[in-house]
This record gives sequence, C-alpha cells and structure tokens, in this order.
Amino acid sequence: MKLKNVLIAVKDIEKSRRFYHDMFGLEPILDNDGNMILTEGLVLQEEKIWGEFLGRDIIPENNACELYFEENDIESFVRKLEDLYPATRYVNRLMVHSWGQKVVRFYDPDGNLIEVGTPMS
Repeated sequence: MKLKNVLIAVKDIEKSRRFYHDMFGLEPILDNDGNMILTEGLVLQEEKIWGEFLGRDIIPENNACELYFEENDIESFVRKLEDLYPATRYVNRLMVHSWGQKVVRFYDPDGNLIEVGTPMS
C-alpha cells in the first residue's frame, strides 16, 4: 500500500492554488471542478463540497495535523511569506529548536497548519 495524496479543505480553490504555487512551487496536475491535485500529492478540495460529502462542519485552525515542508534557505522563505502574504497568522515565527532545526509554523489562508523547517539530515 502507498499513500497517494493528502487533501485539505479550502474556501477558494483558486486563491489556495495561487498560495501553494507562490510559496511552495506546487503546480496543478488535475483540476476536477472543486477538486484540484497539485504536484507533491497535495489535493485542494472546496470546503463546500467537502462539507457536503462529510455531512459535518469544517473547523479551520483545528491544529489536528500539519503540512510539513523543508527549505534550506528558510530566512528567504519567511521574507517571501511576509512580502506576499502579510496577513499570515503564525503559530510561531522563525525559531530554532534545541536540536538546531529552524522552523516557522503558520496557517494557510484557510486555517490549515503548515510547518516549514530546515532539513534534518
């Protein structure tokens, strides 16, 4: 068995596509009217469709999971985030863990938690 994708619910699929392209270079590989698969296996699903499918409310900023990315030049990444998305809501701004890894945690425009850290290896 193999994990194929990770799906996140978003309010505005085009706005989210732009965010994930601007910040992480992800490109659409399939667009099915409210369900968009991006490179690296990230799927954007319109919140309305996802909520109807589940029959439950979507809870932004629920902190139950995060998308994790690694970036060598994390300082440049943070500057780009601040320049392009100044209204970003942070869990923690750029910090250094006791084991030496630099990380920043923040929410995407829809309240999905993201961590960007320097590589561990």
